Amino acid sequence: MQNHLKNQTSPYLIQHAENPVDWYPWGKEAFERARVEDKPVFLSIGYSTCHWCHVMAHESFEDEQVADILNRYFISIKVDKEERPDIDSIYMAVCQAFTGSGGWPTTIFLTPWQKPFFAGTYFPKNARYGQIGLIDLLLTVKEKWKNDRVELLSSADEIIAFLDRKAAKEAHENAINTSLADNAFDIYKRIFDESFGGFGEAPKFPTPHNLLFLMRYFERSRDKEALKMVEKTLLQMYKGGIYDHIGGGFSRYSTDDYFLAPHFEKMLYDNALLILAYCKAYELTKNSIYCEVAKKTAGYIMREMTASEGGFYSAQDADSEGVEGRYYLLEPSEITELLGEQAGSDFNQYFDITKEGNFEGKNIPNLLKHDITIGSVKEGLGENGAGGDEGLKAFLEKYINRVYEYRKKRYELHLDDKILTSWNALMIAAMCNLYRVTKDELYLRTAVAAQSFIEEKLYEEDTLYVSYRKGQRGGRAFLDDYAYEIFALLALYHATLNSEYLDRAQSFCKKAVADFYDNEKGGFFLYGKENEQLIIRPKETYDGAMFSGNSAMAYNLVQLYFITGDEAYGELAEQQLSFMSAEAERYPAGYAMFLTALSDYLEPPQKVTVVVKDRAELDGLPCSIPLDSIVQVVVGETEEYRLKNDKTTFYVCKGRSCMPPVNELREVD
Repeated sequence: MQNHLKNQTSPYLIQHAENPVDWYPWGKEAFERARVEDKPVFLSIGYSTCHWCHVMAHESFEDEQVADILNRYFISIKVDKEERPDIDSIYMAVCQAFTGSGGWPTTIFLTPWQKPFFAGTYFPKNARYGQIGLIDLLLTVKEKWKNDRVELLSSADEIIAFLDRKAAKEAHENAINTSLADNAFDIYKRIFDESFGGFGEAPKFPTPHNLLFLMRYFERSRDKEALKMVEKTLLQMYKGGIYDHIGGGFSRYSTDDYFLAPHFEKMLYDNALLILAYCKAYELTKNSIYCEVAKKTAGYIMREMTASEGGFYSAQDADSEGVEGRYYLLEPSEITELLGEQAGSDFNQYFDITKEGNFEGKNIPNLLKHDITIGSVKEGLGENGAGGDEGLKAFLEKYINRVYEYRKKRYELHLDDKILTSWNALMIAAMCNLYRVTKDELYLRTAVAAQSFIEEKLYEEDTLYVSYRKGQRGGRAFLDDYAYEIFALLALYHATLNSEYLDRAQSFCKKAVADFYDNEKGGFFLYGKENEQLIIRPKETYDGAMFSGNSAMAYNLVQLYFITGDEAYGELAEQQLSFMSAEAERYPAGYAMFLTALSDYLEPPQKVTVVVKDRAELDGLPCSIPLDSIVQVVVGETEEYRLKNDKTTFYVCKGRSCMPPVNELREVD
């Protein structure tokens, strides 16, 4: 049997195309049928690498009994949250209002007019552990829809009114709050895990933008506590199992306090943001281990997550053959059989692979027992450890590759091969920064190729589109797509000094302001004038696993103001920073990217003006310019900017003072 999902391109929707449930994609057809047949709508939201989405699908959506109930009494709709963040945002807020929490799969019951009247997340097929079963829930809703609809509709009206009140905040009159960064730093110190790094208790998400903010805070305040928190966290994540020591790259989050046992799915956005964080840590500390982690993570992305045409895929699943983490787990006997007794024993010892196991009787390779603090590991490995660090490095390179190839042949990982504009933009920015700290052209070529892919497949003049897969692109883009793409274009501009990237960034900024900005109350809406209009129009401001579109736009506007000197950007930046200040006041630590933008605005980063005779002289220059510097290019002398010694000249301003012009950046202290 195939349902109405059979012609969709989303891997998540395709996973459900042969369910006995008569799924529809979100759209007019499904809601019109619900109205005609007078049935409630069963809405299920998830994504293709979501473990509990798989569990609910296997238990319920592949089950004939559940399907029969859904097909008789409901119209069922499936939504991929990564392609429709607007729908996900609204109904996740509904779920949180009903239950106090959220997550995926998100389960919502709607009227045919899209109004929600009940919400939850995962439901087992039958009741267990005090949780109602999906069958019982469906039958209860069916009876209430038939016999007590007034109560259900009243519930729907109440939740819509609640969401409307949240969305309809008055315009922010208050000015920019200059104390928010200090307040956030105090919170981070209070919730920092001194023993194992990270913030708060398990589950621990990487949230690299928190670390990026703390590094910028350290640069300004010279408070060593900020850098200490960052380094402890970055080193602990690398040592733990959240980092894949065999194949590279990071999993989505740690299920424990010490970053050993991850939720094994790998997301493109996590790895992009972590590359940015490790690059910045390397620039600050010159500890080579940070650069190595960033390079290995990028290597994983280029090897396993990059399409032949240049775009980046979205995610790899946590499950293999229905078991979470099976792909990654190892046993000592496997390694000794593969590598030989001596080499295998040394490998097992190094990566803590034991008979007892460290995860459900098997092993997640990790380095938690090693003292990694200065960029190298001194422990010997029997005869294979001879030669100190170089001998160890050669040993690991030789045998990790063999274990990697062996692991690939054991089980398969599901790949979510859709290419998302927003997540690709983050990885483009990450590759640009990695190029700048390593001077390795490979990373810049990778970034440029991905940007070319987006331009070819997901651009239409100044309009962006959400996704691309197998020759088909998704719908019109949302705020995050525009905000992240501007972020990527600014990174490409700083990596290449090619003004075309800056011009494109300005064009998309103009489009984002025109389509998404709220001229009455400030801030940017999640979906624009050209998107489908839903029951409410939310503004996402909180920086969760990724920073919000509103935070990104604050950052972009500040950057564009400093690069161009255009007062129009300055005014918009002030308005956005004021709006976000009010949003962040209650819990500023949840707005790290915005705080980075605010800190830059209040205390401008180093600005480098490069004066050249012609553009050909710009080749190779960007690598010598530190990350987070603002760069302006002047081609040909002007009255303000003259060439020194008739050669490429740098004008450097730090804080509120400017240095004399120089021909080499290293001449500036």
